[in-house]
Amino acid sequence: MTQLYDRRKFLQAFSTAAAGAGLAAALPFKAFASSADPVRIGIIGCDSSHAVAFAKSFNSPTPVAGLEGFKVMAAFAEASPDIENNLKRLPGFVEELKKLGVEMTGSIDDLITKVDVIMVESNDGRPHLRQALPALKAGKKVFIDKPLAASLAEGMAIFDASRKYNAPVFSASSLRYMESAQAVVGGSVGKVLGADTFSPCHLEKTHPDIFWYGIHGVETLFTVMGPGCKSVTRTQTENAEVIVGVWEDGRVGTFRGTRYGKADYGGTVYGEKGVATLGPFKGYVPLVVQIAEFFRTGKAPVQESETLEILAFMEAADESKKKNGASVTLESMISRAKKHRK
Repeated sequence: MTQLYDRRKFLQAFSTAAAGAGLAAALPFKAFASSADPVRIGIIGCDSSHAVAFAKSFNSPTPVAGLEGFKVMAAFAEASPDIENNLKRLPGFVEELKKLGVEMTGSIDDLITKVDVIMVESNDGRPHLRQALPALKAGKKVFIDKPLAASLAEGMAIFDASRKYNAPVFSASSLRYMESAQAVVGGSVGKVLGADTFSPCHLEKTHPDIFWYGIHGVETLFTVMGPGCKSVTRTQTENAEVIVGVWEDGRVGTFRGTRYGKADYGGTVYGEKGVATLGPFKGYVPLVVQIAEFFRTGKAPVQESETLEILAFMEAADESKKKNGASVTLESMISRAKKHRK
């Protein structure tokens, strides 16, 4: 995991340098300093319910605390042609966005000229690099909904572009900001000794298994365990996934993905001072508030290193499946991703 932790140090140094130099990514919007006009948010990809849910939060006549001064103004509607359900849902989501006053644009380039910041909301991780790149080149702050990308190599490419164009990127699942998970992060059970999380894990043939939906439970696991996973083993049946991660300090964290029965999110955290139950999931607003703060400051609340480690964890799980449950190191996935990019 040396490379991931080196990346973290680099990001911290980069952020400090950017702030000291007064670079564009660290500057506040003029809207906050001298104008009553809202910060204009653009959406790329409208085939996810998140696009509508987030727009409703930002465009509410009485927004919750933290969302003042923002408005979703425009969107570029796109859905992956090989995911039938996304194509079916797209027209309905577009109509809901229009009712919220969101203008539909004809291209990503056109969208970028009309907004200050971008949310990439495609339900499919595969186009995220292509969709985000024009916004990053334009110096826009970009939130990319889960998953950051459909491969570790493309996730790395997104962050490389973020640095190259001095355009901050933030990506996270809404499950990271469950009140119960954040309480653990705040020390409610003391030092975390281990954790088990669960979420639905429906499969999509176009994606590595966990990337499509299991990322919710995986990100919950990393939220409470923190980064530092060394290796992964995976057991899969028709009805479920069980992925076991071993952290560098010997702690063990597991993710259970379900495909049948009641769909729910949660888990258990084992700490020095107690045992905590994760859940219930109460909605998207806590994540949307984090997105707004990111747009204000240009500082992502989740480190690049952790976001990439989550992708490496899921790729290692996929590799373990191919090897009939054999242990796979995250380091091997990082090395493979780097070779793939050359």
